[in-house]
Amino acid sequence: MLVDRADFADVAELAAHRQRLWERQRDYLAAHSPLHRRAWAGKAPPQRLEALAELPLIDKEMLRDSQAAHPPFGDYLAAEPARIARIHRTSGTTGTAMNLALSARDAEETALVGARAQAASGLGPGHRVVHCLNYRLWMGGFTDHTTLEATGATVVPFGVGDSELLIRTIRELAVTAISCTPSYPAVLERVIAERFQGLKPRDLGLRLGLFGGEAGLDDPAFRARLEEVWGFAVRNANYGVSDVFCNFAGQSEVECDLHFMALDILHPELVEPESGEPVPFKEGMRGELVLTHMRRDCQPLVRFRTGDIVLLTGTGRARCGRTAPRFRVVGRADDMVVVRGLNLFPTQVAAVIHAFAELSGEYRIVLQGPGPYDALPIEAEMAEGVGAGKGLAEALERRIKAELGATGRVSLLPFGALPRTEGKTRRVVRRQQP
Repeated sequence: MLVDRADFADVAELAAHRQRLWERQRDYLAAHSPLHRRAWAGKAPPQRLEALAELPLIDKEMLRDSQAAHPPFGDYLAAEPARIARIHRTSGTTGTAMNLALSARDAEETALVGARAQAASGLGPGHRVVHCLNYRLWMGGFTDHTTLEATGATVVPFGVGDSELLIRTIRELAVTAISCTPSYPAVLERVIAERFQGLKPRDLGLRLGLFGGEAGLDDPAFRARLEEVWGFAVRNANYGVSDVFCNFAGQSEVECDLHFMALDILHPELVEPESGEPVPFKEGMRGELVLTHMRRDCQPLVRFRTGDIVLLTGTGRARCGRTAPRFRVVGRADDMVVVRGLNLFPTQVAAVIHAFAELSGEYRIVLQGPGPYDALPIEAEMAEGVGAGKGLAEALERRIKAELGATGRVSLLPFGALPRTEGKTRRVVRRQQP
């Protein structure tokens, strides 16, 4: 069961609450999840959550193999198929798309936890929010819609496609907030410039931008540009892992770091990305985020590796009054690029690029072959109306060397050369050598 206003609750009381839920969940898993029984190799799951690290980690490849061998939901479907109330599919950004099953209770709890994140970002009654994520099977569409509704806001279910119609809809319905990926406003800016003569993005009257699904909002320069161009407050309101919870973290109106909003129903750990060894869940520690459902009917997971590398930035009571732990996503383990022994993430590259006014902010890292790599190959796009100035590529390479410690090889592209997308933007492109 969920704890009312869990993001403000006493952390010790939440830990005791998770322990009570786990005592039931462990028995449920042992009885109904063949995948976990197989992974545990006959070992009984521990009674105490403090001993959870005794169990092996579960990763995405294990889930893919399970669904391939036991279609369509895998043998970690712990509930009877008749209890499935809703079916989704992951975006497949990092591999084969996964089928996701939710019971009615799973769906309700997912919406309420996600609503905590959206509400902390400022959404609530009186707002009219247009939701611009893909409704076609992806959990980020309809399920995120339910989290927005659970805040008490009025939701306009727009989805993706026809950006011109979206702009007209925002104007006609007096929409006050938009929910989308951080890269989507760039698409809308181009449509406004091309098809709405004399109109500026801030003329739309949006007061709140609710973002998720991509990295980048930790960069102050990127945030500042969005706020300047659009005139809305920028919020990182929607962080989740589709296999676990669609949205369980968001920033508050006074904190830029993400609050972990599901401490009553989701148990977090940190591990070393390479070894899988536990890392203390303490302020200042960094590691791969590992999650365990404390209550889930259809596809419960224990010690699931999210692939996200996070930095735990706060565990005490925050300025907004919340007790929910605070963290930043440093990058994804599968997006990490090793250059001469340095572990680099796209977000670090983005922070350097956004410091150059001559650049649009659009970029990608194009890797040839499996590595190892001696340099970081970057394609960076010029800002609109700006030509490639003499020495700009070299200046960017020097800044990358100074701030990241790696050698960069920069190729400058004209404005509009890199794709804009309504969905998730891929920043790391891996190409096989011929």
